[in-house]
Amino acid sequence: MKTTNQFLTAIVLALLLISPTTILAQDDAPKGPEYISVTKMYWNKNYEGTPEEWRANEKEYMDKVTKKNEYVIGAGYYTHLFTENSNEVLYVQSYPNWEALDKASARNSELEKEAWPDEEARKAFLKKLNGAYSIFHSDEIYATMDGAKHMEKAPEKDMVLYLRQSKMTYTQDGTFKEFQALRKKLLDGVIYKNEFIKAYYPSIHAWGADRRDMNEAIILESLGDLHKLFDRNVELMKEVFTEEESKAFGKYFKSHGDYLYTIIKL
Repeated sequence: MKTTNQFLTAIVLALLLISPTTILAQDDAPKGPEYISVTKMYWNKNYEGTPEEWRANEKEYMDKVTKKNEYVIGAGYYTHLFTENSNEVLYVQSYPNWEALDKASARNSELEKEAWPDEEARKAFLKKLNGAYSIFHSDEIYATMDGAKHMEKAPEKDMVLYLRQSKMTYTQDGTFKEFQALRKKLLDGVIYKNEFIKAYYPSIHAWGADRRDMNEAIILESLGDLHKLFDRNVELMKEVFTEEESKAFGKYFKSHGDYLYTIIKL
């Protein structure tokens, strides 16, 4: 699809940074989470609960534990919409710094005991909670990048997450100065001006399987806005970038993957 390919060429610039250290060193970057953990889980096919019960259980845990954990800035669930495995469930948490990653889990255990003082009741609830997922999961940690476009207000309903994951080539045919100049033009002239992008969160590999990974998480009102998003980016790109600048994008990346998830409003 022509418009999709043009958009994907444009969006690549938001990832043009060399390392987490460089990204987090921006003096004008807004304060916020420095790291994000992404746990990929899978539904337990033998789960006996209903989707409504799953939401209710996760909301109860979120309200009684996660939201009270001072080492966790935010958390949320994302379920398969268009990905390679329909059983996928992503659980994402954000942290103020690296030290908080170690402290968050221990703090959760303390808060669980406060929320369910009776040991048997606590074990029963956690068993029911964890019973929704299979035993296997994988984890990745990413460093946040400056330039995010934040939600104007908390979501009031389920929304759509468009996730683009790119693989860097670490080409020698380029400079960090070029990276930054092109990226600033993209953010100011395209990302921030596209009314269909309700929020935009870029991140880069910090700890995990592939150090080339760089992500862009884009939040949409609905799946129907996806094509509108692409078309609007094409219009804005033509206003902002020359043909030579557009051709320079591809040298920094080898490939990419696209994924769509439902953002669960608990």
